[in-house]
Parts: sequence; structure tokens; C-alpha cells
Amino acid sequence: MFQFSGFNMMFPDAGRVFKASYKCFSVSMMPGNERQEIENGGKIIMPASALDSLTRLNIEYPMLFKLTNLKDSRHTHAGVLEFVAEEGKCYLPYWMMVNLFLIEGDILAIENVSLPVAKVSKFQPFSVDFLDITNPKAVLENALRNFACLTTGDIIAIKYNKKVYELRVLETKPGDAVSIIECDMNVDFEAPVGYKEKVEEKKTDEASQDHVMEEVIETFKGAGVRLDGKKKKENQLDTKGVKKVKARGVPDYDYKFGQLTFDRSVKPISDRVVENDSNPVPTNDGFQGQGCSMKKLRK
Repeated sequence: MFQFSGFNMMFPDAGRVFKASYKCFSVSMMPGNERQEIENGGKIIMPASALDSLTRLNIEYPMLFKLTNLKDSRHTHAGVLEFVAEEGKCYLPYWMMVNLFLIEGDILAIENVSLPVAKVSKFQPFSVDFLDITNPKAVLENALRNFACLTTGDIIAIKYNKKVYELRVLETKPGDAVSIIECDMNVDFEAPVGYKEKVEEKKTDEASQDHVMEEVIETFKGAGVRLDGKKKKENQLDTKGVKKVKARGVPDYDYKFGQLTFDRSVKPISDRVVENDSNPVPTNDGFQGQGCSMKKLRK
């Protein structure tokens, strides 16, 4: 049904308003084959009588509607996809029914409206998994092709790679409800819900690991002693007594967690042996003895 004032009756082309009330159901309740494309968008299915009434009125195109749950004072906005519903019924995407606090068979008031064209919109994903998408902005823009308008505060659902992502509409400009049909809209994202908590947990884990390393270093502090009883060379120590050249088997007390240091100042063991014995005495002990033949000579 539709209503218009006495003033509009005198001037029938002056902004008549379409208003109607229907029993609403989710798309899954529609007779016939499953219509998943309706579930992934922001448009509704209305009865043929609604189209007949709208054609009699001076309605602006595209047709946009305000959907209101009068019982809970909740509203949103949507476009219309088809006029094939049974009389007295309309079908909505399930995410839209959740936003409106509706259950199957509740009464929904529908009124045609005119909305400004969108300039800016901002979204917040409800899962950090949304960041795993290679190009989330392109995915969202492609999904919004099935929408006619956006309402600030709504939680919309889009499907990508067989997974459903929920996003809250944080902001729309130039109004709280905007049309996104044939528009040049700037899309922005807020950090996903739970993202900050994960960053803080990571920082806490790193701080805990640093604390453990400090305790380990504190436990093993002390002066190094050689196994052969000899004293360490003076040129290996600085003024504070901290080891400059890291010898094999001696821990590095200046080690920083998460950093690998490759010290190339330490000479190979073979070079060090040569230094310790600078004047070796040549010997031929290794080649002393009498030669033998494996084949016996005939006498």
C-alpha cells in the first residue's frame, strides 16, 4: 500500500511517497532454486504490486528504500533487485535481517527515499583474516557492485574465495546513508577487530624473551678461564676486562636477542698452531725404514 497527503492529491506529480508494510523473510526461504547472489548483496525482493504502485508515482531512479523495523526502531537502506515475491511478502539478505533485529515473518516497513551520491566510505573488518587478502580494496569494490546504498553503522557481509567476511560501515559521506550506484567513492579501512590485541601480545612475548635472555646472561657472568691453565692474552681484553675477540667455547655476554654476529677476526685453529710454534725443528722420522718389494726375486 502507499500513502500521500492531500497536497499531493492536488498536484499528483509533486513528490509522491511510496510506503508499504510486508512480512519479511530471508532469501533462503524463497521458493525455487537457491539465490546466493541475493545473499551476497544489498538488494531486496519485493512483490509485483509494489512495482505497479511505484510506476504510478513520480519516483526518482535508481529506486532506493528505507527499511524500518518499527518494533525495535532499527532501520537501514537497500535497493530492489526484482519484483517477484508473493503478495504481502518481501525477501532480504540474512545479514540485513540481523542488522534490523528481524526474524522470519516479522513486519517490515518500506519507504522510497532519495539519497546523496557517496564520496567517502570507511570500513572496519571483523576479522584479521581480511588482511590475508592480496588486494582487499579491490575485493571490496567488486563486492559492492551488488549493493545500491550504504548506511553508517550497518554490518555488511561479502563473500570471497568461499569465505564470508563481515565489515562494519564506520563512516559514509556526505550523509549517514548514501547511494553507491555510478559514483566515484574513496574507500578507506580501519584496523580489523582484534588486530591491536595481537600486536600487543607480540610485543609482550618479545619483552618476555628479552627478560629471559637477560636472566641467562646474568647467571653465566664471570671471568673466563682457559682449560690449559694459561692466562688470557692482554690484547684480548679492553679497559673494562670485556673480551674483544671471541674465542671458541667462550660465551658472548654482549649478545642481543634476535641478532646474529659472524666474527671474522678469530683466526683459524691451524693458523694459531703455527703462531705458537714459530721455530719448528724439521724431522724425517715419518719416512724412516727399509723398503720392501711385494714380488720375490728369483735367486
